[in-house]
Formats: sequence, C-alpha cells, structure tokens
Amino acid sequence: MIIQQAITEKLQTALVPAHLDVINESHMHNVPPGSESHFKVIVVCEQFEGQPRVKRHQHVNGILQKELRDDIHALSMMTLTPDEWTARGEQTMESPLCHG
Repeated sequence: MIIQQAITEKLQTALVPAHLDVINESHMHNVPPGSESHFKVIVVCEQFEGQPRVKRHQHVNGILQKELRDDIHALSMMTLTPDEWTARGEQTMESPLCHG
C-alpha cells in the first residue's frame, strides 16, 4: 500500500480534488499477490475546467512522474470537473479483466 498511498498524497496535495479514488487493480492482472503496479485513478477537480482530456492526463502524469517511471506498470484515469462528475451521477466504469 506504499505506492497507492504515495499516489493519493501527491494528487491530494497538487490538485486538492473534490473527489479522489486511487484503486489498486493489480489483483486483476498476472502479478504476484500484494503487487502495486496497476492503478485506476478517478480525480474530480476544478483545475480541469476548460482543459481537454489529454491536458488533464498530462497534468496527472506529471504529478506522478516518479511513480510512473519507477513503480507503476499501468495507470487508467478518469479526470473530470465537478460538473462532469455530477452529470455522470458520480459513476465510474468497471475496469475490464486482464487477458494476459
């Protein structure tokens, strides 16, 4: 849970999100038990207002640069404004199972 906690702390500090979920999905992949290599991040933040999705993802990638370089194999993310989050009914999509 060290990497998951680092991701959470970095995103909380840098973005002060209205909503943040950091989900370790490593168990859904062919990795050893207890791994922290595959994550899904849901970030709802006013800073994303007026930004296209690619810019939002680049911003998150920049915040997590060290983790992406050293620890994370895969990162799925939803980056939404508060209005977009509300319009979705605060719902997310389930991640597909790994086929590997």
